[in-house]
Amino acid sequence: MEKNIIKAFEESARLKEKFARENCPLIIEVANLIAGTFDRGKKLILFGNGGSSCDASHLAAEFVNRFKMERPGLPAIAINTDMAVLTSIANDYDYSEIFARQVKTLGEEDDIVIAISTSGGSKNILKAVDAAKKKGMKVVVLTGLKGEKLAAKGDYSFVVPSEDTPRIQETHITLGHVLCQMIEEILFEVPRKR
Repeated sequence: MEKNIIKAFEESARLKEKFARENCPLIIEVANLIAGTFDRGKKLILFGNGGSSCDASHLAAEFVNRFKMERPGLPAIAINTDMAVLTSIANDYDYSEIFARQVKTLGEEDDIVIAISTSGGSKNILKAVDAAKKKGMKVVVLTGLKGEKLAAKGDYSFVVPSEDTPRIQETHITLGHVLCQMIEEILFEVPRKR
């Protein structure tokens, strides 16, 4: 049992280190993109299913409240949290519309969407990304190795090189935390040119 515990932690650490090395320039680019979006008074919309839904909610909370420093809240919303909205859309239309309808309603041009899906094949995620693109929103994708369909739709796509759902999700939340930290530093710590 001890060996399995150590093995799980080692696999997670190796994967995250590999991912960071391969994606560092993209992480910096996306952090600057999101910071600029917040700076212009626009918002971030996040969504996912299952564990990815929890990651979307978690990251929205880090932006709205705070991450590591005292600062004003940043406009982020996880659209997977309102059960009345989700169930009414699923009931009146179709489950595949639960995020797309909200993106069409709440999203504005130049907002950013973060779509999180380990599989990259969920219809409700794919439809929401299409809706965001039609509204002129930038799309950031977090997916896994088999998520090529979703990754192809993103303006900025982070593909974790694994098919192991827990390891993919662990990398996604670490990426989310790194983005939160970098965005706080960009907006509230690093002297900026105006």
